[in-house]
Amino acid sequence: MNNLSNRVPESFGSESEGGNQLWQYVQSLNPDTVAQLSKPDPQVVQVIERNIVGMLGTLPSEHFDVDITTSREHLGRLLASAMINGYFLHNAQQRMAFEKSLQVAAAKNESES
Repeated sequence: MNNLSNRVPESFGSESEGGNQLWQYVQSLNPDTVAQLSKPDPQVVQVIERNIVGMLGTLPSEHFDVDITTSREHLGRLLASAMINGYFLHNAQQRMAFEKSLQVAAAKNESES
């Protein structure tokens, strides 16, 4: 296992092919921006938690000793599902904030007219 952390997956494209613009953009961000973008939003975390609890069940832990057994493949699918939901919710949150900004700007323009 020769330093796998520095390998770039083929799915990101190579520089000779023009590369992936999103990947290039992310690489160009400064560490502070990446840290800010990496912080989870509490509302998104709550929705993801509710989704996972809904998939796994909601027996109260104070009355039941709940053990969940699954295969590696099914656990991977659950993780992938949670990640996709997280990306979707993050995008929805960004869109909601953008739409609110547009509404505020439109209201401000109307009040100035």
